[in-house]
Amino acid sequence: MVEELVATGVVLASAGAVYLMAAARVVKQYERGVVFRLGRLRTGVRGPGFTMIVPCVDRMQKVNLQVVTMPVPAQEGITRDNVTVRVDAVVYFKVTGPAEAIVRVEDYRFAVAQMAQTSLRSIIGKSELDDLLSNREKLNQGLELMIDSPAVEWGVTIDRVEIKDVSLPETMKRSMARQAEADRERRARVINADAELQASKKLAEAAQQMADTPAALQLRLLQTVTAVAAEKNSTLVLPFPVELLRFLERAQHAVGAPQQPAAAPQQPVAAPQQTPPQIAQQPVQEQLPPSEPVLDADPEGSISGQG
Repeated sequence: MVEELVATGVVLASAGAVYLMAAARVVKQYERGVVFRLGRLRTGVRGPGFTMIVPCVDRMQKVNLQVVTMPVPAQEGITRDNVTVRVDAVVYFKVTGPAEAIVRVEDYRFAVAQMAQTSLRSIIGKSELDDLLSNREKLNQGLELMIDSPAVEWGVTIDRVEIKDVSLPETMKRSMARQAEADRERRARVINADAELQASKKLAEAAQQMADTPAALQLRLLQTVTAVAAEKNSTLVLPFPVELLRFLERAQHAVGAPQQPAAAPQQPVAAPQQTPPQIAQQPVQEQLPPSEPVLDADPEGSISGQG
């Protein structure tokens, strides 16, 4: 009798151990357990830690609540200004409703990936090339809103969407490079013209100041000569401006001109009579060229010369 009781106790203990092993579940901190009893969803979601289910009756499925980083494959599309581009992005999302993520969608990861690709194609067609290159923050917000709208029903929340890279054709890259170069050239010319305008104003003020003080022009010329003469391997050609010559002439007249006494009244002086020039008369014969001999033919056919 005792042996039968011991055997029964061993069997019951073994069955209890097997049942405990089959019913025991451990849910991690970043997971939640969704329990189905005979195919029907239980209302409570099992939290992290040790939990028990009914073997062969309940089935528990764990859902990860961590933020998932999902790269979106590069999508090729045509922008609003008819430029073909390839854009890839990355999506950060997490599950906020474990029961909805299991019940309402077959595979929430695959669904989010397909929605991200479709939304990325749509955002490419609605945007221009300049927006894709420079205004990405606004596009990221629009893309996040497009993906998050259907994902909320699946118990998934889109945390962030970022456009990683925008690939352009080589011809478009060369065109943009030429455009940037032309813009830089335009800005350089504008800056150079502005500098010339400012320099001309300063030179005009300096010229006006030198006009009031002529000695300043000579001093400036000497400073220029000194600066150029510092280079011994150069030939110096020194021009003399007209203003300097006039200044030196005025200075010479002011210093060397003696004071002349008052001039006496001048008496008119008769101008000497000029005889008309005598023209040397040459004989007419000297002016005429020498006569040449004339040849006359006589009746007999002989030629005689006459002087």
